[in-house]
Amino acid sequence: MHYSRLCALLIDCNTPDIDKAADFWAEALGRPIDMDHPGTRGNYRMLETPEDEPIVQIQRVTHESRVHIDIETGDIPAEVARLEKLGAHVVDRLERWVVMQAPTGQRFCVVRIQRPGFPKNANRWD
Repeated sequence: MHYSRLCALLIDCNTPDIDKAADFWAEALGRPIDMDHPGTRGNYRMLETPEDEPIVQIQRVTHESRVHIDIETGDIPAEVARLEKLGAHVVDRLERWVVMQAPTGQRFCVVRIQRPGFPKNANRWD
């Protein structure tokens, strides 16, 4: 048995200026940039979001610009196995997360627990 829930919306920006991209999305979404968040570093900028809402992170990437989601879980191998049974496949296994691709073509990540209150609003999988 394990739990998982929607964790984050990541806005991948193929840009030389991550601050300019973060400024745009902060204004567009009405959420200020959280420069004190530990996730705001290097190629990443976090927007301020309430605890009960998904994280919004802007990240500089070298691939095409897109939006993807993260699914957080206390058991990454179990969640990856569950999603593989649904038809997704692993694209890359990294140190702290797994990049997957849905059978419909979208990429997403399975990550360790990121937000407080877990497993509130999470699904329980047996």
